Amino acid sequence: MTLLVRDSCLCLHTQRAARVMARRFDEALRPVALKSGQFSLLISLNRPEPPTIGSVARLLAMDRTTLTANLKPLERRGLLTVTPDAGDRRSRRLTLTAEGLALLEQAIPIWIATHAEIEQAMAGDADALRAQLNAIAAGR
Repeated sequence: MTLLVRDSCLCLHTQRAARVMARRFDEALRPVALKSGQFSLLISLNRPEPPTIGSVARLLAMDRTTLTANLKPLERRGLLTVTPDAGDRRSRRLTLTAEGLALLEQAIPIWIATHAEIEQAMAGDADALRAQLNAIAAGR
């Protein structure tokens, strides 16, 4: 049974690939002092209107508690602000600061280059893989 799981478990294979991918992006983003998850979080805030914590949590498939814990170090670094929503004081909005935007401007070319290297090295169709992963994330 162990070999069956090792060789066929989609969860195991996805987790292993995600860890390797995260380490690769972590290493690439080291010059700007970001981890891959922090980059994903910051880029998810780069919108015309500041998103709510709930909408970012849904986009990143994180629970709100985990998202809030991941926001704290970025907020302490001055990369984002968390403010009450003007229309609903129970909801909080996330806004990139000028420092956060400047850091993203440095990080995006690194992400683009790293992403291109990974896609170039892939044996299969990256668009098909993305579509399959998105379908799984959507619960289909």
